[in-house]
Amino acid sequence: MSAKETNILKEMSWKTFKEKKENTDLVIIPSGAFEVYGPHLPLGSDTLVSTKISELVAEQVDSIVGPAIEVGDSAILDVVPGTITIKPESFKLYLIDIVDSLKKWGFRDFLFVNPHLGNVPLINQIAYEMQRDDEIRCAQIDYWRFIKPLDKGVIESGELAHAHASEAGTSILMHLYPELVDTNKWVNEPPKFTNKFPEIIQYHSYDEFSNSGTIGNATLGTAEKGEELVKRSVNRIIQFLEESWGYRANN
Repeated sequence: MSAKETNILKEMSWKTFKEKKENTDLVIIPSGAFEVYGPHLPLGSDTLVSTKISELVAEQVDSIVGPAIEVGDSAILDVVPGTITIKPESFKLYLIDIVDSLKKWGFRDFLFVNPHLGNVPLINQIAYEMQRDDEIRCAQIDYWRFIKPLDKGVIESGELAHAHASEAGTSILMHLYPELVDTNKWVNEPPKFTNKFPEIIQYHSYDEFSNSGTIGNATLGTAEKGEELVKRSVNRIIQFLEESWGYRANN
């Protein structure tokens, strides 16, 4: 019996990896979080989405999906049961070891797919340091923010559609992982707290914003909206890889 074709590193034998690596310098690294994402969506939503988006991109552009960084810095949400948080220093050291291993095997292009806001500055710091080597290129898809300009004609609830576990996020989970979405528990919850000084960085606990873990109207989510948002986002990532990094879609 032959093994299935895969672009996912953890599913490959070392010989398959060696063969796949000969055709690409691009590795895609998903990362996410374990934290509240509404009462209707799983704690690992960010990680689940980043992993699936990475796989969809790798199906179209010769690349390998590296190890997922499943847990991130979720300290702001650790008042909610089930949250697991990694100290920023631990996250960075762990990720640095992963990219150093991947560089050893010849990867030069690193695409980080990351929906979790808490991880964004940590990945930025690592990427800038990596690019001190002129042969290395890095880019990060800050996924929930990335899809905002791509939502025209899809979402209905305006800016709050992209808030925590709201219309956009719920729709994408309904499309990618329908079996993990419990629509009996979804809510429409406006933010409890209005920031009168948005130009000043402040440090609030998440329970000041929401009782449920949702900010916005999750009940407007549909699998059809999610499918369109995923398609547009994957296409945009492919466009970047083609136009900026010189890769070519293979289907």
